[in-house]
Amino acid sequence: MTQLTYGAISMASVTIALFFLRFWRNTGDRFFLYFALSFFIEGVHRIYSAALNEAGEDSPLHYLIRLLAYGLILWAILEKNLPQRERRD
Repeated sequence: MTQLTYGAISMASVTIALFFLRFWRNTGDRFFLYFALSFFIEGVHRIYSAALNEAGEDSPLHYLIRLLAYGLILWAILEKNLPQRERRD
């Protein structure tokens, strides 16, 4: 049952990443690129966990991978809301 759940979560994460990549391609906004990378990392992480049959995710590697993914989301939100600097031409 755990393998099925990992498969469903990884499929959903990669699908969401593809949607965000499409939005990034249409708009050129890095916000969508960061979200796509984050969801892609989460999907690959779930595939990696399922392939190794690791039901217990208490190793530091799992936390670091998730920290990277969530950090990308946080950075995207912060970058979007920070004031833009003026360009000097």
